[in-house]
Amino acid sequence: MKKMLILSTALFAFTAVILITNTKQEEQFNGNPYGKKELHPATIKQLTDPNYQNLILPDELAADLRNKKNKTVYFYSPKDSRSQHTTPIVAPLAEKMGIDLVQFNLLEFKESQDDYHIDILPTIVYFKNGVEVERIVGSNEEATFRKWFEKNEVN
Repeated sequence: MKKMLILSTALFAFTAVILITNTKQEEQFNGNPYGKKELHPATIKQLTDPNYQNLILPDELAADLRNKKNKTVYFYSPKDSRSQHTTPIVAPLAEKMGIDLVQFNLLEFKESQDDYHIDILPTIVYFKNGVEVERIVGSNEEATFRKWFEKNEVN
């Protein structure tokens, strides 16, 4: 009888640990802006970072471009060191300048890299009336990004 009680207690504890772990994982993904259950760990780390809150998903971007909207898109990867250096520069700069700089995570949507001809990360592309007008690639200083935004009258 004692063995049965010990075994039942151990089984209960094991089941409780699994349930708690699963619940915590579901809470982590519940309501994430990507609409996916499985995210890369580098993306998960950025979910609460204020520099990564203006995300756009592939379907939304494609629809906006089909509808000939103006879009300024920041293509990046959370694992890319140049993106990690650039995001804290361009995200606050765009906000300060009143630019709606939407962020496209290529780590989560790799298939889109070819669709938009992204060879170097990060890349910012300005689409006017749904058509690419200009792009800036790589990591640059704030002044360079500011001039690029101003040149393209992005807003």
